[in-house]
Amino acid sequence: MKLEPVVVSPRTLDSAVANGVITRRQREQLQDLEHAGLLADVSEGDEENLRLIGGGNDLFVTVGTILLTVGFYFILNTLLPGQRMAIAGLIAIFSWGVAEVVTRQHRMKLSFTVLSLFFVAAFALALALEILARYPIQKPASIWQLLALRQQLSTAGYLFLGGVMAAVALYFWRFKVPILAGVFAIAATLLAFLQTALLLYDGVAAGTVAPPSLEDMPQLLRAALYMPLVCGLIVFGTAVALDVHDRERRKIWSDCAFWLHVVSAPMLVHPLFIMATGQDVVMGRIEPDASATVMLAILIIGFVYVALAIDRRSLLVPTLAYFGSLGIYYLVNSAANTTGIPPFALILLVVGALIICFGAGWQHIRRLIIRPTLPTSVLDRLPPIRKA
Repeated sequence: MKLEPVVVSPRTLDSAVANGVITRRQREQLQDLEHAGLLADVSEGDEENLRLIGGGNDLFVTVGTILLTVGFYFILNTLLPGQRMAIAGLIAIFSWGVAEVVTRQHRMKLSFTVLSLFFVAAFALALALEILARYPIQKPASIWQLLALRQQLSTAGYLFLGGVMAAVALYFWRFKVPILAGVFAIAATLLAFLQTALLLYDGVAAGTVAPPSLEDMPQLLRAALYMPLVCGLIVFGTAVALDVHDRERRKIWSDCAFWLHVVSAPMLVHPLFIMATGQDVVMGRIEPDASATVMLAILIIGFVYVALAIDRRSLLVPTLAYFGSLGIYYLVNSAANTTGIPPFALILLVVGALIICFGAGWQHIRRLIIRPTLPTSVLDRLPPIRKA
């Protein structure tokens, strides 16, 4: 006989503490377990569960949270006119305070996601204004003036991105909000871009790297694609590691992996598309010839296979969207010219049909494609292939 899970409300836990049944420390440990999803009722279906909204009350509280924060902003804007840094800092503190009730006490999923974004945005704005006050950076009139600001730009960039990453990590440690994994990945990627640009600048300034000429720009831009590709692979690898760590997707780490896949997909798709099809990234002309079309088809098949293997629609949706707006357009363009049907209509038809096909029979397709093509040792580490 299957036992139904018992959900203990925060009020019951408070009563248990008041009556000496459990200690306050034990109450916090129980909450931490629930936050990690260990007490959650996990469906045995075929859904890629994303615990983003907790029900009607969560949506109701989210609306109240937004109205409360916006109202607090207008009050601060009236009391502290023109003091943008102070207002942003107080909004960040206010968001943290509200999260102590909404997130720590009641664990309302959509509300704590919105509050976390409020906190990050307000903190980032306050930090940016403080850094600009300490390291004033005027708008450069030329590229040479921009290069002359190397010291100020590097210091400001490190402080801003490092500060945002530290704040995101602290907020995540306190409240365990999954979307912050994606925010942290974006900040880390921007920091990697900044460091790469500074290394190239230092190489040119020291004479160890030749400054690029106009003729070298296409090759330089193509080489620059390796940076987002490497960052995308690192973020993707981290997401897969979290998926492997939480195969049954019962813990918060699977939700973090979802957002990491969302962040990594664009960084993987665009560089691979450009490098595989040999397109002109300078003038923006993307018209695959026969060989490029073959490479494009291989890329699409590869991304579909990987998405099926790791059971992540979040990786497939940005891929289909990107290829639908670029690659599929030219794949169906000849048909559009022959039949007179607008290419945009064919794009919607193809992408929509693929999404419905994969959405309706995802686990069935996984069983047909993934199970016969991967060894058991690999399948045992991937998310299980569930029954339809």
